[in-house]
Amino acid sequence: MAKILFVMTGAEHWTLADGTKHPTGFWAEEAVAPYEAFTGAGHEITVATPGGVVPPVDKGSLAPEVNGGQENADRVAKVLASMDELRHPLKLAEVELDAYDAVFYPGGHGPMEDLAVDADSGKLLVDALGSGKPLGVVCHAPAALLAATRDDGTNAFAGYRLTGFTNAEETQAGLADKAKWLLQDRLEAAGTDFREREPWTPHVVVDRNLVTGQNPGSAAPLAAEMLKMLGS
Repeated sequence: MAKILFVMTGAEHWTLADGTKHPTGFWAEEAVAPYEAFTGAGHEITVATPGGVVPPVDKGSLAPEVNGGQENADRVAKVLASMDELRHPLKLAEVELDAYDAVFYPGGHGPMEDLAVDADSGKLLVDALGSGKPLGVVCHAPAALLAATRDDGTNAFAGYRLTGFTNAEETQAGLADKAKWLLQDRLEAAGTDFREREPWTPHVVVDRNLVTGQNPGSAAPLAAEMLKMLGS
């Protein structure tokens, strides 16, 4: 049995360019699909957030139209309600990486607000990358990588092949022209080798111990890649 750390957003909103607070949180599918995969394989999940706040779910991610219909939307909501780990998160600043075998970051716009500028998360990511342990990051969660700077000011993920929510997807979602910045732009500026496929196509990129997914539909295949790394 492996111990897997879920690092999740504590942000309930994403501040847009005009100062508007767009309601958000974590995206349900991106937490539920990997949770089911990992626990189904017998692994243990621990959740950590900035300040130890209970991670808020993006209400929009529970809608039938983004879950393939009402039946699956109900199923996702039921799984979320059963995830006791979400209600008892650790404080991110107090997490010891040595206690875990892998680290996973679900997305949603929440990480654009808090994890993108969170020094504790940044240090954890630098250490996780260097440890060789499986490190999974999906959709908007690669925003957290922007805080993963080394002492010399360079980004720890510079030169790594990765993916995340693309400019094209943000445009189609209707928020690109309202955002302060776009994830793909910032990751490319940080020196990463950003790889994208057609919008909404499941897409996973593996580079050494880093596993990244482009969008919500990439969460399940990302989890499958992490399970391979864990040997289960």
